[in-house]
Amino acid sequence: MSSNLAFKKTYNSMPEVTSFTPGRVNLIGEHIDYNGGMVLPAALEKGIFISLTPRNDNNIRIYSDQFDEIIELNINNTATSKWSDYALGSIVYANKVGFLNGGADIAITTTLPLGAGLSSSSALIVGILKLTASLSKKTFDNISIAILAKRVENEFIGMPCGIMDQMAISCTDPGKAIALDTKNLSFEVISLPKYHHMAIIHSGEYRLNTDGNFKKRKEECDIIKEIIGHNDICSMSDNEFILLKNISTDLNQRARHCVSEHQRTLRAIKAIKEGNIPKFGLLMTESHNSMRDDFKMSLPSIDNLVNDAIHLGAVGARLTGGGFGGCIVACILKENLESWRQKLLSLHPKAFNVI
Repeated sequence: MSSNLAFKKTYNSMPEVTSFTPGRVNLIGEHIDYNGGMVLPAALEKGIFISLTPRNDNNIRIYSDQFDEIIELNINNTATSKWSDYALGSIVYANKVGFLNGGADIAITTTLPLGAGLSSSSALIVGILKLTASLSKKTFDNISIAILAKRVENEFIGMPCGIMDQMAISCTDPGKAIALDTKNLSFEVISLPKYHHMAIIHSGEYRLNTDGNFKKRKEECDIIKEIIGHNDICSMSDNEFILLKNISTDLNQRARHCVSEHQRTLRAIKAIKEGNIPKFGLLMTESHNSMRDDFKMSLPSIDNLVNDAIHLGAVGARLTGGGFGGCIVACILKENLESWRQKLLSLHPKAFNVI
């Protein structure tokens, strides 16, 4: 069902504005967007459809086809660890910056699985902010929307994420990747390989943004920053590494992932621009190994899925997203895609195809 139809069915009227906002898959550069690193996410053809009508009071009504329920809230409510928090926070912050003056009726339909590491939550926030901005007389651009969306996640939801998801969703069209320098938000849009497909397979292991694992890794990185005296973990010196190693093996491993992942991403951007897909695939796999061994954000079932994806013919594969569940992304020749996918899914009954 389209979000327009869902809105009409739910509220017995047509919405004032409607939009589509893509999800994103991160090709390489994991957990370094809040540590000064380069990242390479791509916008997806699947995403979130949102229909919205502003209200003259402070009430907020939210319908989602994922949960088939209507949540009724007020603009003065706070986050309660429910799916509706992301829509609520978006409306609250749309009011803070003058995009809205009151509540809204919202209908959401999606083609993205939840808890997959494909940024359905960030897509929802960016989508609502763009819709409400379009209703106002305020001037806005894609970068300012991304920054505001990050505030919603950091301040309202309490999710200590970086800026990668919001920038990829706000500033990129489906089918394109964005080489993003998270230190200064400069970026370059890059075309994906012509003869290869970036396949996304859900592991069947679900995670929640509020489960605490992401927050724990972010807190470990914050400790590293305090020890070395600056925020750019991805550009640590050899002496800073030695200092860290003498303090904590765990923190040394987290830092090693950040530094090596940043360098891998730089090489991956160069490889994909040059059409060197075997090199790009190798870097994807090396990235997964680092996430597994140093950042410790994978699961045995996901490691097995990655290994089988490569064994069956992918030039590279890795866990994507915040970790502890969700999806893998694998680079596979388009002509081999269907047979590869069937074989892989037959070996992993819990897994399923996303794109």
